[in-house]
Amino acid sequence: MSPMAVDGSLERLRREGRIVVVGASLAGLRAAETLREEGFTGTLTMIGDEPYEPYDRPPLSKQVLLGRVPADHTALPRSRAIEAQWRLGAAATGLDPSAKRVALADGTSVEYDRLLIATGVRSRPWPNELEAGLDGVFVLRTRDDATRLRHRLKAGPSRVLVIGAGFTGSEIASVCRERDLPVTVAERGPAPLSGALGSVIGDVAAELQHQHGVDLRCGVMVTGLEGDGVGRLRRAHFSDGGTVDAEVAVVALGATRNTEWLAGSGLAAGPRGIACDAGCRAFDVRGIVADDVFVAGDVARSPHPLFGYRFLSLEHWGNAVAQAEVAAHNMICRAEERRPHLWTPYFWSAQFGVNIKSVGVPNMADQIIVSQGSLGEHRFTAAYGYQGRVIAAVTFDQAKWLEFYQRQIEQAAPFPPPFATVDRRTEGMRPVPAGFPDPSVPTHGPQVTVSGYSPTDQRVTFTPAGHGRQA
Repeated sequence: MSPMAVDGSLERLRREGRIVVVGASLAGLRAAETLREEGFTGTLTMIGDEPYEPYDRPPLSKQVLLGRVPADHTALPRSRAIEAQWRLGAAATGLDPSAKRVALADGTSVEYDRLLIATGVRSRPWPNELEAGLDGVFVLRTRDDATRLRHRLKAGPSRVLVIGAGFTGSEIASVCRERDLPVTVAERGPAPLSGALGSVIGDVAAELQHQHGVDLRCGVMVTGLEGDGVGRLRRAHFSDGGTVDAEVAVVALGATRNTEWLAGSGLAAGPRGIACDAGCRAFDVRGIVADDVFVAGDVARSPHPLFGYRFLSLEHWGNAVAQAEVAAHNMICRAEERRPHLWTPYFWSAQFGVNIKSVGVPNMADQIIVSQGSLGEHRFTAAYGYQGRVIAAVTFDQAKWLEFYQRQIEQAAPFPPPFATVDRRTEGMRPVPAGFPDPSVPTHGPQVTVSGYSPTDQRVTFTPAGHGRQA
């Protein structure tokens, strides 16, 4: 029996303790509901930097941009009343673990007995602040972002530029075509989605974009955004020397984890997230777990036994729910009752009329095999292999098979799958390289060289990719 159970402090925590959740998010809400469900009757405080109670983000890049759902109709449903004290619109700015206190942007602070950090991520902005401030340059992460972008798309811009062809960028491009808007997509990798699903699947995603009229440009970077005389976006410049005129640019270059407010706290928090154990307890910088600080959702990095105990940061809706429930349970239970977070990663996207779903961790794989259906028909199931076992699977309009492949992953089934499958085609008879970009090998962008020795003689030469050298 744990010391807390012996001296009664755990029961006091459950009855009259103070639990603070930083992050009025999906993970934060599900954790709060679980705490109440499991009998916590103390004070529960929910802190959020936005002025809204938790809302659902997946519809923002789809139904909201299409005008089918108003942004303010995306509030998350509640499974039960959480009877919380809400501190919305006041971002957390600091954490003092020794005093068990969270500082807020409004100058106040909140004390806790247990703390859950669920601050999630934010969109990575365009790196040039002046260009990012041009009228017509957007990111998409929050409810307000979606409202502003939807309004601009509804106005019918002459062309939309999407910078980045990951899932969010591809969904935005899909929305633009559904709205019959001309759209250019600039992707530095060899194909859309190649970073998440590899170039074999990326080539299929590229075909989809071409078939739907997207001006897709891969292997290039946007090197600059140019405004007109009154500060409105008018043109983008590419690393291959090309340009495109556009009234709207959406920066979809991935996400940054919201950990800056933890600087100086002593927690192992940084750009890749907050490290925690499988029970969601945060590590400090020495690698020791903190018994009273927990982490859940997009901002967490936790080891997963199924994937070689690799520390994973997962920006998945289902992961946020499952990890929040585990964290909340472990916050108010005895040590011997704690649970590990063993959720198998699962993701979905809808774009260009196709429903894409994946399970496992595709980007760990070195090989892929089309186990059912056909890439050419854009309707298939593909399994990913790593060191002779099934590590992930992806489906295009074949989601009914995904649960079967999830079991294969969880049982460490051999790869390539040795069993017969429904609708196995010739192209699925042997595995091929999955085609994930090697991050150590530069594959795009301009060449920049410096010549001369003294500061007055040094000269920078910029050579756009695929062009002869320019002085």
